[in-house]
Amino acid sequence: MKKIFLVLLIPFLFLSCSKDSENDDITLELLPVSEVELPSNFGVNKENIIKVKFIRPTDCYAFNQFYYEIEGNISTIAVESSVFHYNNGGCPALQSNNVATQNLKFRPETIGEYTLKFWNGKDANGNDLFLTYNVLVE
Repeated sequence: MKKIFLVLLIPFLFLSCSKDSENDDITLELLPVSEVELPSNFGVNKENIIKVKFIRPTDCYAFNQFYYEIEGNISTIAVESSVFHYNNGGCPALQSNNVATQNLKFRPETIGEYTLKFWNGKDANGNDLFLTYNVLVE
């Protein structure tokens, strides 16, 4: 009986794992930060929450994670999004509610001044732009 069940189950599993899915591909893309809300004071060895706002061009963009580059007390931060590419042609631009907010957990390990640079896109010459904040950690 078990063998008959397996013989019937295997073709079903093979057909249910069809590669014809609704989305073709998923890529990662950095989205520019449009606004940052910082707490009034930062504590050492404490989880400090920074509200990071960014614009989603279409409904196909979803927050994935924060991208970091840390060099000493300078942190460069960007919003990494997953972009879903659909077989049916894509996603229309969002008319409203295209600003998304994610909380960044910033936990400095030493007292002192930190520089937080949030990627804000590129200028006409292709140079990176940043929203830069100097914060004092006590």
